[in-house]
Amino acid sequence: MEAINNFVSTINGFVWGPVMLVLLFGTHVFLTIRTRFVQRYIGKAIKLSITPDNEAEGDVSGFGALATALAATIGTGNIVGVATAVALGGPGAILWCWLTGLFGIATKYGEALLAIKYRVKDKTGAMVGGPMYALERGLGQKWLGILFAVFAGIACFGIGNMTQANSIATMVDANFGVPSWITGIVLTIATALVILGGVKSIAKFCEKLVPFMAGFYILGCIIILVINAPFIGSAFKLIVSSAFTSTAAGGGFVGATVMMAIRFGIARGLFTNESGLGSAPIADAAAMTRNPVRQALISMSGVFWDTIVVCALTGLVLVTSILKNPETMSGLNGGMLTTAAFNTIPVVGPIVLTIGLITFAWSTILGWSYYGERSWVYLVGTKAIKPFRFVWVVVVFIGCVTALDLVWNIADTLNAMMAFPNLVALLGLSGVIVTETKKYLWDDNMEGWSTDAIPTVNK
Repeated sequence: MEAINNFVSTINGFVWGPVMLVLLFGTHVFLTIRTRFVQRYIGKAIKLSITPDNEAEGDVSGFGALATALAATIGTGNIVGVATAVALGGPGAILWCWLTGLFGIATKYGEALLAIKYRVKDKTGAMVGGPMYALERGLGQKWLGILFAVFAGIACFGIGNMTQANSIATMVDANFGVPSWITGIVLTIATALVILGGVKSIAKFCEKLVPFMAGFYILGCIIILVINAPFIGSAFKLIVSSAFTSTAAGGGFVGATVMMAIRFGIARGLFTNESGLGSAPIADAAAMTRNPVRQALISMSGVFWDTIVVCALTGLVLVTSILKNPETMSGLNGGMLTTAAFNTIPVVGPIVLTIGLITFAWSTILGWSYYGERSWVYLVGTKAIKPFRFVWVVVVFIGCVTALDLVWNIADTLNAMMAFPNLVALLGLSGVIVTETKKYLWDDNMEGWSTDAIPTVNK
């Protein structure tokens, strides 16, 4: 088993290595240029996200689709992952993480646009879409769509289920002394109650959960930054300078080169917002929207909240805490570093962090359940829905009570492999992205209705 795990770890290191980072970040920059820096419309995007388009076809509101995508995207990586980037890449990694999110907004926009443009109805009348349909209907490359669905359909059980459930069980046991099997039963029942109702139930629940969990965590970060206020200016300077110059060990920080800052910052940014991986567009495809650009703008606002806001706040909390207490924070990494930072808030700090981590992880389970379900529906039809949901809730319990090193590595590898066919769709259909953007956004026709027929597939 150890040999298998080491082999998978080697593959994982390759697929998440420099080639993947260059492909993803390169796509971010390419689409930013092609869309004439669509990021400048972020204000319009946020406004649209809270403006229902109830007359349009779709299964959930635009905000419901965004909340579902954010539920899957905002996870433990936003907290522990950023701490890992700081520990390994130095404070400069935060700037590179932030820049990755900034450019990734364009990629998220393109993914959502294609998801709406090429979505279909299944035989139950539900709206479905995502990279697999863009590859099949847009590029005529169904085999790549099948590849994406296979990768996503398997990866979801690891990256979006077992590992998240295990994180929750471990945290509850460590902080409250509750046995993992009890957490497993409660979490399994709670998950079943939400996902058995399908995307409408998931979106409705996420519309309430996501603002609460994000707001709760952001409030905790703001309180820490108020306490650490004298160090905020120094933290900003250190983050910017360390992104472009090597930092020596000392003052609570390990030594880090510029390449280390770039590598860990970009990798964490890509992993946390999932721009380019092709997962979020599956939720976007179910949205009620009159044209592809409206939902694409709403979807790209998710990267703003996920990376530009949550990850940036986490990074500032960590760096100011290290500057304030270099001896206490020295030598810590990952979860321990974040825990030490939240101890800045007397008594309730660890509680805020624990609740944040639990809700972030559970929301990922809910969001990824829909991604996995739609992937299997693409492969074998709607007959997969009930069996998938049953297996999903069972796997939640298994994840709570099982060691997961091998599962994590396999799922992480497949998660990266999802990106390859998705990037083919984004690059191959970039002309379509530009055409639709011009038609509705640049020509100031956001209220215009798409005339594309939405076909029904017989499966």
